Amino acid sequence: MSTVSDYFGSLVFDDRVMRSTLSADVYASLRKTIDEGKELDIGVANAVAEAMKTWAVSKGATHFTHWFQPLTGITAEKHDSFISPAPDGSVIMEFSGKELIKGEPDASSFPSGGLRATFEARGYTAWDPTSYAFIKGKTLCIPTAFCSYGGHALDKKTPLLRSMESLSKQALRILRLFGNDTAKRVVSSVGPEQEYFLITKEMYDARPDLRFTGRTLFGAKPPKGQELDDHYFGVIKPGVTAFMEDLNDELWKLGILAKTEHNEVAPAQHELAPIYTTTNVATDHNQLTMEIMQKVAAKHGLVCLLHEKPFAGVNGSGKHYNWSIATDGGQNLLSPGDTPHENAQFLLFLCAVIKAVDDYQDLLRISVATAGNDHRLGANEAPPAVISIVLGDELNAVLEAIETDTPYAGTRRMQMKLGVDVLPKFNRDTTDRNRTSPFAFTGNKFEFRMLGSSNSIACANIMLNAAVAESLRIYADRLEKAEDFETALHEMIKKTIKDHKRIIFNGNGYDDAWIREATEERGLLNYRTTADCMPHLLDEKNVKMLTSLGVFTVDELKSRRDIMLENYCKSVLIEANTMISMVKRNIAPAITRFTADLARQAAEKKAILPGLACGYETGLIETLSALTDSIAAKTEELETAVTALGDEADIVEEAARIRDTILPKMSELRIPCDAAETLTEKSYWPFPTYGDLLFSVK
Repeated sequence: MSTVSDYFGSLVFDDRVMRSTLSADVYASLRKTIDEGKELDIGVANAVAEAMKTWAVSKGATHFTHWFQPLTGITAEKHDSFISPAPDGSVIMEFSGKELIKGEPDASSFPSGGLRATFEARGYTAWDPTSYAFIKGKTLCIPTAFCSYGGHALDKKTPLLRSMESLSKQALRILRLFGNDTAKRVVSSVGPEQEYFLITKEMYDARPDLRFTGRTLFGAKPPKGQELDDHYFGVIKPGVTAFMEDLNDELWKLGILAKTEHNEVAPAQHELAPIYTTTNVATDHNQLTMEIMQKVAAKHGLVCLLHEKPFAGVNGSGKHYNWSIATDGGQNLLSPGDTPHENAQFLLFLCAVIKAVDDYQDLLRISVATAGNDHRLGANEAPPAVISIVLGDELNAVLEAIETDTPYAGTRRMQMKLGVDVLPKFNRDTTDRNRTSPFAFTGNKFEFRMLGSSNSIACANIMLNAAVAESLRIYADRLEKAEDFETALHEMIKKTIKDHKRIIFNGNGYDDAWIREATEERGLLNYRTTADCMPHLLDEKNVKMLTSLGVFTVDELKSRRDIMLENYCKSVLIEANTMISMVKRNIAPAITRFTADLARQAAEKKAILPGLACGYETGLIETLSALTDSIAAKTEELETAVTALGDEADIVEEAARIRDTILPKMSELRIPCDAAETLTEKSYWPFPTYGDLLFSVK
């Protein structure tokens, strides 16, 4: 019987395979490309392509594809077979370095936000050698970047790689000031905790709202939900266990470090967490994980729901991801370390993150903005839309001592000056994890909790990497010119703490008093919806930072704003039209049938017993009739609002109008429909209820 170690990564053209299939010279050249960004020689590319093809064919592959991540939020692939005609009428299996390095998919049907016209169809995919190729089914998948004919990034990978490069460049400048001359790269690493719901395929197929939008647009609260806290970390049901076992096997074959699995808070909700890995690879792996979750679920007669808020009234699903930075030698730059010198370096990197999060609160909020996530943020399982940082009691005390030049009352009472000889040690974890915080320090990393479960983690990492790189750039510019490094370092950290302490909050992020304090007293931003925050992507400070670091061009930023707002508008309108259709074709007729049958039953009872009052039936009929009238009126109001939208010339104005008119009317329509569900006999109701959905998997 094979063990996990026998088949882990068996479908990945990883370093083990490269070592065994490439010559020493080719392998060494490829490693320089991967590790140091050296240009890839075409001869090396040809050798790699041949080895990759031979390996893939031995695994049963017949096709290859450039696997990329367009601005749709999902992945894309076009398959080509390895076959080429031979003179004798047979075929041979070929794959060249040119085919490995570059592909030319049609770019006309992917979102571009105006970066190219529809008739400008040509696009290019370019091999990303830092992320290993893998086999999916019978296809060799080659991770690639995707750009337009004019060179604009049309994907999420390209700006992510740019942000990682920028972060590495600026972090190395800081490390050199601390005497580290050996580090060649600084890499950000990530571990995204993927939450999801499982329901039966039968239930899913019976709900048009789930099929069209990914979430339920109607549904009364069931008698039992998550009130007893009995699902979180509870015994996993056999049907879910079988799914998780198969999922792990598929992920492990692809080299995905699936580590932790458990029941989440809501009924039918679960979580999968991987071991940390390089941000670029982690992003690819998370996209694969979401795809494979859905495929494996289908094999078990289940559907995996990745929407951020598939059910009202119970926890939604996030993708809390843990972010840190380290040298290529393995030194975690967000770990306090064991010596005062390391502590000084740590405090500078810590302050860079604090400054970045405060300066670019809007970009972090923008990076998680979707129509789905708007329903989740601020609820009891997710942080508020206001960005803040939790550091814990000890680090707060250290920073306060630095700011005020007072003795630190920790393990050693001493004046807080950042010299190698006087900086005290402090422990890594001396505080509980604050689950209400959007951005929490957890010992040697930060946990960003705002990301929605269906989102690519690329966007959040792009903005965080870039914002921290900008802080480090400012620090390096000043410290490199300083006459006295130690004094300049101390003053810089002290100034950062004073200027940006407003972003630090260790209390309850769910408290309404905090939101008032954050916005009214501290001046923090509170962008509740995608329509509120997305236009600020083009604020001058954001454009200046992201373009100066080379993460985006101005045109690329404009395109992303428009694409995200267009996606928001379309998503909400699909939901609105689905609601209208469900009411007209299903809900209203069901209530009418039940009411009519109830009236007939009352009439029959009166015919048998003329003096019978039939008070129950009469009262219920009156209530349902009133609800039916309300449903009809609210449906007409929603339909009129949708029709009135027309074609807005400005996408920012359209998004705002949809936020202010369509979403409120959707909420108003849901209220009488959910009320009617609780009064209508179950056999009449056209859809599985929340009780059915949340407890369907055995």
